[in-house]
Amino acid sequence: MKNNLKKKYLIIGIEVFLGLMHVVGIGRHSSGRMFTLSASYFSDLVLPFGFYFLLALSEEKSEFLREWWGKAGIVFLMATLAEVGQYFGLYILGRTFDPIDIAVYAAGVLLAAIVDWFFSIAFKFWKIESQKN
Repeated sequence: MKNNLKKKYLIIGIEVFLGLMHVVGIGRHSSGRMFTLSASYFSDLVLPFGFYFLLALSEEKSEFLREWWGKAGIVFLMATLAEVGQYFGLYILGRTFDPIDIAVYAAGVLLAAIVDWFFSIAFKFWKIESQKN
């Protein structure tokens, strides 16, 4: 239980950090190409990253989410469905369809999976073992 609490605190820290990066806006204080890249793709990278770790909070209750591909698959599928919805004129997490967004979603999810893997090596409390009888 105590290990689970450590994991929750770390995930909350990640989410707060991502929220602060959104509020501060890394690229807002720049100009030119950096501003354009930040305005266009920053959210597309960090939102899937953050949602991946929100799903990690449910690993204890769902064995499917204990593997990286379970969390990654759900997040990538939902983000891609939102983008496809935009193609059909639905305002889901945005208004404009951009196929590059899908690649950036994949990058955000893969980055989260890499961080997840690193955490499983660095922190003993991170990995929840399967309970097989």
